[in-house]
Amino acid sequence: MSSDPPARPDRNLAEDYSSAGFGRTLEWGESPAVIVIDMVRAYFQPGAELYLGGRDCLESAARVVQAARLGGVPVLHTRVAYGPGGVDGGVFYRKVAALRHFAADAEHPELGEIMPEVAPRPDELVLVKQYPSAFFGTSLSATLAAARIDTLVICGVSTSGCVRATAVDAISHGYPPVVVRQAVGDRDPRPHEANLFDLQAKYAEVSDEPEVIERLKRR
Repeated sequence: MSSDPPARPDRNLAEDYSSAGFGRTLEWGESPAVIVIDMVRAYFQPGAELYLGGRDCLESAARVVQAARLGGVPVLHTRVAYGPGGVDGGVFYRKVAALRHFAADAEHPELGEIMPEVAPRPDELVLVKQYPSAFFGTSLSATLAAARIDTLVICGVSTSGCVRATAVDAISHGYPPVVVRQAVGDRDPRPHEANLFDLQAKYAEVSDEPEVIERLKRR
């Protein structure tokens, strides 16, 4: 006997979630920061194993970063890096073979470099991480608390991986996350769209780039 939940053909997915109490609005605070998740060459270089297939999210993220800088909003960055052979990568490193490109002894270390379009300025923090969330094993939460940040605007890759993990941890740490729809990307539209839907329903505000840029410029 099947244990699958019953279908609801009389309503669409958004209506079903809304009627169940999902998707309430998280308001922006007064002191946002932008975090750019893992926008490194490995995801944007044609032929690379992790190549996403385009640059749209990178170009969108660059515009968000520019708006944040113009508005005096802090910008933070993350990248992934491991010791030789992924010695500090744990089970995650064993699960995802492509992470070997971020090891200290990788054949093409340039794949771990942050793309020039969103390259950090000298006064911007770059967090080095080994796991999906930008919070796990890093100083991010303490850094945000010390700066009295109350909203975390998220750009980067991938939507279903490190972006999602960071958004879930942000709300868990008490920082309302705002995921910029056009400034995040994945290797396939199916996990990308599914995760944006779920993030909006449960964990974050998924907002369009023009709205985010306007808010950042007003700070």
